[in-house]
Amino acid sequence: MERLAGRIILLWGWRRALTAFLAGALAVLAQAPYDFFAVCFVSFPVLVWLLDGAAAPASAGPLRRMLPSFATGWWFGFGYFLAGLWWIGGAVLVEADSFGWALPLAVMGIPALLAFFYGFACVVARLAWSNGIGRIFALAFGFGLAEWLRMFLFTGFPWNAIGYAVMPVPLLMQSVSVVGLIGMNALAVLVFAMPALLAGQRHLKVGLALAVLLVAAHVGFGYWRLSVPVKADGRSVAVRIVQPNIDLSEKWDAGVRDRIFRTMLDLSGQPPENGGAKPELILWPETSVPFYFTERPDALVALGDLLDRGQMLIAGAMRGEAGISGKGEERYYNSVVAINDAGEIVDAVDKVHLVPFGEYIPFADLLGRFGLEQLVAGPMNLAPGIERHAISLPGGARTLPFICYEIIFPDLVAVDVASTDIIVNVTNDAWFGDTPGPYQHFRQAQIRAVETGLPLVRAANTGISGVVDQRGRIVDALSVNSRGTIDATVPVGGRDAAAFGSNRLNGLVILFFVGAFGVGMGIGQRQRLN
Repeated sequence: MERLAGRIILLWGWRRALTAFLAGALAVLAQAPYDFFAVCFVSFPVLVWLLDGAAAPASAGPLRRMLPSFATGWWFGFGYFLAGLWWIGGAVLVEADSFGWALPLAVMGIPALLAFFYGFACVVARLAWSNGIGRIFALAFGFGLAEWLRMFLFTGFPWNAIGYAVMPVPLLMQSVSVVGLIGMNALAVLVFAMPALLAGQRHLKVGLALAVLLVAAHVGFGYWRLSVPVKADGRSVAVRIVQPNIDLSEKWDAGVRDRIFRTMLDLSGQPPENGGAKPELILWPETSVPFYFTERPDALVALGDLLDRGQMLIAGAMRGEAGISGKGEERYYNSVVAINDAGEIVDAVDKVHLVPFGEYIPFADLLGRFGLEQLVAGPMNLAPGIERHAISLPGGARTLPFICYEIIFPDLVAVDVASTDIIVNVTNDAWFGDTPGPYQHFRQAQIRAVETGLPLVRAANTGISGVVDQRGRIVDALSVNSRGTIDATVPVGGRDAAAFGSNRLNGLVILFFVGAFGVGMGIGQRQRLN
């Protein structure tokens, strides 16, 4: 092991960059749908050894001294995000004639930008670097800090955060209810990087013992929490989820809108399987209504005929409204609308966190001068919603909707769930086909259920639709590119979060404890060397 580490430490030039790139790309196998987390016990030790050799001349200035560690982290991140997000290119190919030119930007540009976070992580780690276990703590802090910043900087995009690698199944998801994704990111890197100590004897026994202890606590807490009954007060909501599997090429084709709407009605109106109860809530995916209700009042009449007494439909739909006092340009929103058994729209929630370049153009006036337009097929540039609120069902249960990738933001979900019974996620992952994208998206939604202690119901146009309980267990789901419905009874009545305070606060405490330990060890090691 020492020989291997020595060779990696001494790599230079393109060989160093390629090794970092491959180590990052390999780490993606720990994410859904592969869930082979063991590869991270290779990727992160390799990164540690690369950083061991990422030294600049002693005479170099501060920025020059940071460059080798930044470059190592950037190449690691570029490999990780390129291998994990290549499927984003499918969105611009839906209308390749119009947006094919943007394929390199989507496939290469986004990973290149996200890689800056991992470059930053390695610079932070290298500031407290030492020869022993302190550098493992420093790396864990650097990555934990970078992943935390990735949640909100530049609108945020915490997709495939490292912490998800240690949560492939419900048994291994429960710790997130205590430390949140922030803590899981730091602890995951801490454990994954510990085998780097095998290349020397310094702190080896302590490091491996700590890694074993953390893994045992992770598994043990998961086993205990899954054995404890889920809180319930006897109330439940019968839910039907509709997955229509509509081709995107037809989505906004005026000639097939009636057929699409009829498909939605037929799937929604099927009798329950095995003589089950009629659904109180019917859930349609994001933008599943192929027209504006203001243009088709007959559609509301048809929905009123479909819904029995006490039923409610929550459907993804585009919504438009005029400017203030009827003046100015009309604004359009990506929304969910609630429709009662009389065919009336009784509530609506607009998407608050829009997708940059997919649903709106940042700095539109400036970028428009260079001819840069919306990069994916869609009817218009959208406006963000003002606030999110829960929708009350006829039986009194409250559902909180998150549209598309809003569900990947832990803080966004946690802020609004205080008085909620069910988390609702509607999405249209048809943009990405049968690639890792829909599986990664579903996994992140699944983790939100565990973090918040609330059940999740999810409707996706082409999949993955499903019902997830408060502990992250999949009650039922539909596969990608299938058409059908899910009928499920969802117990409600009290959040099932771990009673250890705010998991976000706990995660930040762990993150900065890891950082303080790494800095302390680094300073102590330097003093001994001097």
